[in-house]
Amino acid sequence: MVIVDSQLHIWGADTPERPWPHQVPPHRPVPFSCDDALREMREAGVQRAVIVPPWWEGERNDLALEAARSFPQYFAAMGLFDADAPQARENLAGWRGQPGMLGFRFSSQDPKYRTALADGRIDWVWQDAERAGVPVMLSVNPWELPIVDRIAQRHPGLKIAIDHLARAFRKKDADAFPGMDALVALAARPNVAVKASGMPAYTTDTYPYRFVHPLLHRVYNAFGPRRMFWGSDLTKLPCSYRQAVTMFTEEIAWLTPEDKDWIMGRALCEWIGWDVIR
Repeated sequence: MVIVDSQLHIWGADTPERPWPHQVPPHRPVPFSCDDALREMREAGVQRAVIVPPWWEGERNDLALEAARSFPQYFAAMGLFDADAPQARENLAGWRGQPGMLGFRFSSQDPKYRTALADGRIDWVWQDAERAGVPVMLSVNPWELPIVDRIAQRHPGLKIAIDHLARAFRKKDADAFPGMDALVALAARPNVAVKASGMPAYTTDTYPYRFVHPLLHRVYNAFGPRRMFWGSDLTKLPCSYRQAVTMFTEEIAWLTPEDKDWIMGRALCEWIGWDVIR
């Protein structure tokens, strides 16, 4: 079984030469580098990771692409896309032509895009991404899931992965997952998948985080193992990286060995077009 993390952030310092446009606290008080990620991956037994640049750095993908180009056997990028850039349409058309770039991630936490799904001002992005064969990861509020459903219906060729079981931002336990009914309903759209990422961070429970196991079972029953992707969101974890892995590989009895093979990496690689490794 090859373990591939669907969600890992790296970032640099906020400096005059490389300023952050959003002054918010990062997941950790010091920058987290490519080398830091590689060290922790080795210790946890994670073979690959998708780097998702954090939105607080703005729509810049330099560190993620540098890591993917330097260590293509370990990293790929799902970058942040600037829909307001002067040449945004041309940039999206050639998005996957950037070495190491496999798609892009949209986050409703980004103040720039907080209302973008509801007001429809970036609807063109989904159309162009579908045309260009660019998969997307969406970090959205639970109340935005019906909008995601409409996007998936209008663009059946667009591959969409919903981050973190569409949890509510800054909530835990039952308060964090008010959108489960709407989330599992999205399984009717074959172009929608779910990232079971960062789960330990959304409960006050302790390892092995049994509070979220029934939620994971609902997602599994709806989407199946080929549309369910494990991810750590490493820098936000309240536990070790290894525990984020073993929570799935050792503590969930209803997952078969074949299920784990898909969920822990194979399904994600096939979904985003990252060559499957054995």
